[in-house]
Amino acid sequence: MTAIAPVAPAAASATPAAQPSQQSATQDRFLTLRGAQLKNQDPLNPMDNAQVTTQMAQISTVSGIDRLNSTLQSLAGDLSATQPLQAAGLVGRQVLVPGATIALAGGGAAAGFSLPQAVDNLTITITDASGIAVNTVRLGAQSAGLHTFTWDGLSDAGLKAAEGGYGFSVAATAAGRAVAARSLSLARVDAIRPDAQGFTLELAGRGSARLADVQQIF
Repeated sequence: MTAIAPVAPAAASATPAAQPSQQSATQDRFLTLRGAQLKNQDPLNPMDNAQVTTQMAQISTVSGIDRLNSTLQSLAGDLSATQPLQAAGLVGRQVLVPGATIALAGGGAAAGFSLPQAVDNLTITITDASGIAVNTVRLGAQSAGLHTFTWDGLSDAGLKAAEGGYGFSVAATAAGRAVAARSLSLARVDAIRPDAQGFTLELAGRGSARLADVQQIF
């Protein structure tokens, strides 16, 4: 096996602390240049103080932007570092993700939806595998935002529906006009899988979803 050569002591001088930052170097060059100009200026035609002040303010603005960019890059790195922990913490939890399926088990089922605005009337229609309506849930007026709903497993005729997977659709109106609602499925996270875009959640009986698609955690 090829041994890894130790780093030469001289390389220590190249640490960030020992080298001036780009913004500091820019400021130093500006001050040096201005100092030389002030020293050699024509006494009968001195430099315009307003111009010097403006240029110094511009340098300060650029430096501030550089510091802001550095801070944002640091925050982005911190967020990326915490993503694996966040994803791992979802295993075994229930999450709401985009979808239009609902699972009936143990005599009950739950799912959700989101609204871009308040609505006067909202109705949820639950359908079987053939697309036939099984139950209609009328929720009336709803506010904008994320909502959940439950189904007791009974059909419109009052009969107990068979356990398993069903579909659902959301119809909403405001002032007589249709409002587009986003359907959300509730599922348990069984596993997580890293990929090029971040993390994929493996959901029980629901396939998979992106970590970024999670709307709510239970």
